[in-house]
Amino acid sequence: MGTKGDGNRQRIVDAADKLFYRRGYNQTSFQDISDATGIPRGNFYYYFKTKDEILNAVVNSRMDELSEMLNHCEAETDDARGRLLLFSNMLEVNQDKVIESGCPIGTLSSELAKNDPTLHTKSKQTFVLLRNWVKQQFDTIGLSNADELAMDLLAKLQGVAVLACAFKDVEYVKRSHQDIKNWINDKTLN
Repeated sequence: MGTKGDGNRQRIVDAADKLFYRRGYNQTSFQDISDATGIPRGNFYYYFKTKDEILNAVVNSRMDELSEMLNHCEAETDDARGRLLLFSNMLEVNQDKVIESGCPIGTLSSELAKNDPTLHTKSKQTFVLLRNWVKQQFDTIGLSNADELAMDLLAKLQGVAVLACAFKDVEYVKRSHQDIKNWINDKTLN
């Protein structure tokens, strides 16, 4: 595919990502994506045969972005506790988006868990990536319950995202983020 084709493909993925996040996967049609990109719906089939193929591309794109963020955390410090604290910063860094639409990972995974198991398996790959990375940080610290702690941290972050979106409350995000940082310090400094 040439440069124009690659550009159009990426425009479709970017538009679908935003629409899946704000509206949901099931509520987004090919026409919605066409309207957002200005690419005629009939041309989509050159890039994607099905909406599921677009979903796969969106999830892969999100995983690339998450990997980049996790790599940034690792580049910033050799200290696993410090990396976990940097990771938790995504709450405040993305607070406007979280307040508007919740967590893009959590909302998509929850929506697709109610549907086709294949779609859910694909969408939860982002959580698997995060769980494994967070577990690795707790393992590096030497905690024997690293996987449980990883799940607890992800649950705390998701819970804040859901409630922040429900109540549209910036102060809640800030207060909860501080609670999460205190929890990380408590678990890793003992």
